Amino acid sequence: MNKPSPNIMGSRPQIKQLDDAAANRIAAGEVVERPSSAVKELVENALDADAKRVDVAYADGGKTLIRVVDDGLGIAHDQLQLALSRHATSKIDGSDLLNIHTFGFRGEALPSLGAVGRLTITSRIEGADSAAEISVNGGQVLPVKPAARGVGTTVELNDLFHATPARLKFLRTDRAESQAITDVVKRLAMSEPYVGFTLRDISGGGQGRVTFRADAQSGDLFDAVLGRLRSILASEFAENSVRLDFEREGLSLHGYASLPTYSRGAAIGQYLFVNGRPVKDRLLLGAVRGAYFDFLSRDRHPVVALFIECDPTLVDVNVHPAKAEVRFRDPAAARTLIVSGLRHALTGAGHRASTTVADATLGAFRPETPVYQMDQQSRPAAFTPVQSGFAEVQTDYSGRVEEAPVEVDAPLGAARAQVHENYIIAQTKDGMVIVDQHAAHERLVYEKLKAQMAVNGVASQALLLPEVVELSENERLALIEALPTLTKFGLVIEEFGGNAVCVRETPAILGEVNAINLVRDICDELSDQDNTQTVQDQIEAILSRVACHGSIRSGRRMQAEEMNALLRKMEATPHSGQCNHGRPTYVELKLADIERLFGRT
Repeated sequence: MNKPSPNIMGSRPQIKQLDDAAANRIAAGEVVERPSSAVKELVENALDADAKRVDVAYADGGKTLIRVVDDGLGIAHDQLQLALSRHATSKIDGSDLLNIHTFGFRGEALPSLGAVGRLTITSRIEGADSAAEISVNGGQVLPVKPAARGVGTTVELNDLFHATPARLKFLRTDRAESQAITDVVKRLAMSEPYVGFTLRDISGGGQGRVTFRADAQSGDLFDAVLGRLRSILASEFAENSVRLDFEREGLSLHGYASLPTYSRGAAIGQYLFVNGRPVKDRLLLGAVRGAYFDFLSRDRHPVVALFIECDPTLVDVNVHPAKAEVRFRDPAAARTLIVSGLRHALTGAGHRASTTVADATLGAFRPETPVYQMDQQSRPAAFTPVQSGFAEVQTDYSGRVEEAPVEVDAPLGAARAQVHENYIIAQTKDGMVIVDQHAAHERLVYEKLKAQMAVNGVASQALLLPEVVELSENERLALIEALPTLTKFGLVIEEFGGNAVCVRETPAILGEVNAINLVRDICDELSDQDNTQTVQDQIEAILSRVACHGSIRSGRRMQAEEMNALLRKMEATPHSGQCNHGRPTYVELKLADIERLFGRT
């Protein structure tokens, strides 16, 4: 098909300079995708102005009204008109576009918003006699005039996209746009725990209703971040997360990450920040997934709030118009930081499992039938009391019960019984623990196998006929860089001339493998994530299966010494709070909760 001529007169097309209004509308198409994009730009401006309080209001999902009020430094009256000029900013001088310390720096947000909506800015600086106001309607700037307000800035945007009505057809429902606005404000609130935020829906007029509120936090950074996360992600996350404080190769990582037993069905609870900037970056999200690979099934996702800090020159935030993505000078270092930091924190959690497991267990109890006393013969056959070294509690229906067994201070307590030949009942200092013996021992065996592999390496097997794989140049170059890692896991690959490689050895534990498909899978992963987990994943999957077959089976009766030895080993082994698929290996019930079940409190 012939491409139509851009000039209907048939003459040579002429290059023309677009006017400012058209240029700003084009810029708005990149910067202001939807109402939440406008909210993001305006709130970031407030934070860059050292605001300690930011109030956001919107109507009809932000389509008819967005208002952002802050108590920041403000804009001088003689600077207001310049603020609406494209590429005008107070945040950089243009000499160094990598050393960025602020949210905004492009100088596009305000003129872009003014080009597609009705924008009014009212601002006052410290020491000024009064505030000043400027308005712009569809790119037409009106004169500055006096106004009334305290120190700070109010930005009001009415009728977003009224100047480009075609864009309105691509917006979602008011509810969906409102949810997007809420998500933006929450992410910015996470990054600035010392700033107070209020989000209000005024669609019905008047004061409307507050949909989100986060009061300014105090104390050290970790306490402030945890307090802010508690208000946004709820107390359950705060109670079931581990703290991160990790440094590596000029990068630092802090924040909180959920225990594997506290997970979600989708990756919607993952919040990542680089130098305080909320980002949705594929490299970083892939690193989070890789860090939890060994602890969660593929259909479960952790909840994390991770903050990476580094010298601004080590990361380029200018690779996306909305600054939602970043590019690290050393992507491998950033990925390693997250994987190592998360794994280090999760290892430090030891055998800990989430409290929500106990809550779900308590919720499953239903007092449907009355409990009657049983004589000795009616005791369920599946109940195996512990005798060796521990006194069995006998039932005496004349009114005397023997002395209760002595409690122990160990975290998982002392074994008292085994029920259904699979669940160990242990008594703790302030409650009880129910342990799934098969799942717990499976994890212990798996961790032991991994530790042995880390010390001894992965044995490889030589192929009788080496496999030659033809690759593209980019695939070959990426694969060559990954060879040291692949060799460590028993996969030996050599260059074969041109863009071909030769597979000479494969991990022995994998048995017979299709070497060509394995190499192509690795190349695909390198292209998608700049790293490869394929070989390690396959090896660890086999170790997991070996651990499953080598662990204590369900249905096996255990002696007291065995049960208590299993409890002590769990306490000493990292990650023993969940099985190899992310399910809990034990449930802890506090005595107070048990007493409430029976109406004793």
